[in-house]
Amino acid sequence: MTPGQGPTEAAMAVQQHADRSIDPARALAALRVVTGFVFLWAFFDKAFGWGYATPAKSAWVNGGSPTRGFLSHVAVGPLESVFHDWAGAWWADWLFMLGLLGIGLALVAGVALWITAAAGTLMLALMWAAEWPPARHLSDGTASGSSNPFVDYHVVYAVVLVALAAVGAGTTWGLGRRWAALPWVRDRSWLR
Repeated sequence: MTPGQGPTEAAMAVQQHADRSIDPARALAALRVVTGFVFLWAFFDKAFGWGYATPAKSAWVNGGSPTRGFLSHVAVGPLESVFHDWAGAWWADWLFMLGLLGIGLALVAGVALWITAAAGTLMLALMWAAEWPPARHLSDGTASGSSNPFVDYHVVYAVVLVALAAVGAGTTWGLGRRWAALPWVRDRSWLR
């Protein structure tokens, strides 16, 4: 309320601002869809080698391993040797790729957001551990380049996944309502 403005004028100003603002449900739906696209893009680029993060010769469909490059170059953290052991393992490739595809599809469709949040947070936590942001130096002594020892993009994406599930962001521009109405989902809130 500005000086000389009564409560009615102030209320009208707030309402006018509210009328111009973006609907929160649509904003969260947009966040859900673009976050899903991040996971889907990673899946398709690794699967088909579109030449962004993965060259065609290293594509999964051409015999490449989606985990070998990243995990074999882990150079810091308490799980460094574990990630090296997992690099290129068939089960790690399949779990990683199915995770990217499943998380991406579920987010875009707006279904199973709690399961998606749990699976996505686990995947992102493992990726966070592989990069180990708390380290100032890599195993060879060179600077790690970490700009924040705790909250990096993996943590931000995990928080986004949990927030989208918590607010039921699948009901706007998604199949969340239809999904929640299915008999085997209706009585199990963790499946929504």
